[in-house]
Amino acid sequence: MIELWTSPEAWAALLTLTALEIVLGIDNVIFLSVIVSRIPARQAKRARQIGLALALVFRILLLSLLVWLIGLTQDVLTVRGMGFSWRDIILIGGGLFLIAKATHEIHAEVEARDGDGDATPRTSAFFWIIIQIIVIDMVFSLDSIITAIGMAQDLEIMIAAVVIACLIMYVSSGPVARFVAEHPTTKMLALAFLVLIGVALVADGFKFHIPRGYIYFAIAFSAAVEFFNVLAKGNRRKAVNRPTAGSRGH
Repeated sequence: MIELWTSPEAWAALLTLTALEIVLGIDNVIFLSVIVSRIPARQAKRARQIGLALALVFRILLLSLLVWLIGLTQDVLTVRGMGFSWRDIILIGGGLFLIAKATHEIHAEVEARDGDGDATPRTSAFFWIIIQIIVIDMVFSLDSIITAIGMAQDLEIMIAAVVIACLIMYVSSGPVARFVAEHPTTKMLALAFLVLIGVALVADGFKFHIPRGYIYFAIAFSAAVEFFNVLAKGNRRKAVNRPTAGSRGH
């Protein structure tokens, strides 16, 4: 253990793996921000805290089951000459769930049904959101940890990277969730990202890997455009509300 703290290679692996885990955690933060936007602020905060705590627990639990986890990458089903492992099946199921959930939310936003939020009792809505968070946490955790195993050999480094990444996700999730809730166009963009991420997960399950760099670049570029759009709207609103020189004189 002491050797790890004094090894430059271990520190380089920790920094690299932490950066990767943070990037992979973007998917989790986007999903949490969107899914909690339909419940009251206090419940939304609790849901985010529970979701991120579960994300950390799932990742550490999976790291402690390395032998079992590596076994998930072995083919258990063959369809027309294409083998599928449990990891592939989980990624396909999680991706389809993300696509279905995001499509449903987009439909609700477009229809703008005022009574949609009150159709379900708040307790049931909160419980249902937690169930969905658990499902997606399991999918994202599996994808994240299998990637981590390929990059680092020491369990201590992997656990440290996961803990640091989850802490950063926790700090960033609040502002992101508030921003998404306050700007409807941003929420629509986030839902489009979830569809894109779901398609990437399904593609991975079918052995067609879409480089994550392309997806994250598209997300970053679209988010930057939306940020300037929100900034421009705010400036126009201030200009409209600002009293003119003539009105001050009267």
